[in-house]
Amino acid sequence: MLLDYFPVFLMAGVVTLVGLFILKISSLLRPANPYPAKRQPYECGVDPVGDASVGQVKIHYFVIAIVFIIFDVETLYLFPWAVVLTDIGLFGYIEMFVFIFLLLVGFIYAWATGALEWQI
Repeated sequence: MLLDYFPVFLMAGVVTLVGLFILKISSLLRPANPYPAKRQPYECGVDPVGDASVGQVKIHYFVIAIVFIIFDVETLYLFPWAVVLTDIGLFGYIEMFVFIFLLLVGFIYAWATGALEWQI
């Protein structure tokens, strides 16, 4: 049984060895001349202002992105369901509407809590 997985283990070992080899060669060939300007954080060509580790990040952007991904995944489930609707019958039809209802409840909750409000 374990012999069936030998090619997978062999490939994982070879990939690991090649990766380590490339890292070692690149560490030997890279130039070693760090200077202060090279160690500064890069901000799209603009000189950095303040300390990068202290800056505050607005989390609201990420909440909007997560809500978008959730409803985008819903769309990914709706298209295959529509294709096989005649094959799955009434049970599949009802199950999909339960799924859509649960997503609708989540959407109403996000709307009611103000997660969709964009504040500047």
